[in-house]
Amino acid sequence: MKTVIHKANTRGVVNHGWLQANYSFSFAGWFNKERIHFGALRVLNDDVIAPKMGFGMHPHENMEIITIPLKGILKHRDNMDDEWVSVVPGEVQVMSAGTGVQHSEINGSVDENLNLFQIWIIPEKQGVSPRYDQKEFKAEDRKGKLQTLVTSFNNEDEKSLKIKQDAKISRIDLKAGETFTYYLISENHGVYIMNISGKITINNNFLETRDAIAISETQDVIIKTQEETEVLFIEVPMVSL
Repeated sequence: MKTVIHKANTRGVVNHGWLQANYSFSFAGWFNKERIHFGALRVLNDDVIAPKMGFGMHPHENMEIITIPLKGILKHRDNMDDEWVSVVPGEVQVMSAGTGVQHSEINGSVDENLNLFQIWIIPEKQGVSPRYDQKEFKAEDRKGKLQTLVTSFNNEDEKSLKIKQDAKISRIDLKAGETFTYYLISENHGVYIMNISGKITINNNFLETRDAIAISETQDVIIKTQEETEVLFIEVPMVSL
């Protein structure tokens, strides 16, 4: 098993007033040559956006973009369907940028901060038709068991959102003193584990809130909790850029 620890306080930090962001991988003006990507995972941003603020229309291409609101209301609009749509905690949004898409993201609240994870995954094929989807995932369905949020179109899981890469994104909520084993889809995959909140131990590595660990060259990962914990798994092929 190969492991790399990313402590929360080693992430890139940006504070624009209206936007406070923490970057797990090199992004925008923050560059760390040791943290360009993890396999097909290119971006994991932990954003806090002030009320009524956000990102105006901007372009993307050839990237699978997944957004997971943790608190607040995300409003999204793109040039595929020029209507504002809301994405709230419990829902997940996916967008295949493909040949090119323009979109805008803002905080839909006038008095509450928006906190979200945005994930970029490199697609297995470029130049596909852009697409958008979102879906609700109930919190009770991840209590003590793995809840799959996103998988490949080639994966038979019909309850998950789909992207153009052999990846899997999932969550679990665990109580204190629990042990959980995560099984990878393929020996050619790795898994990036973000400890959303709580305290856990993985392979003798102690992780607190927003700490993460990148794991490869293994078939499974055993997690032990020290307190009530929420965990995000991003499993991806270990491709080279």
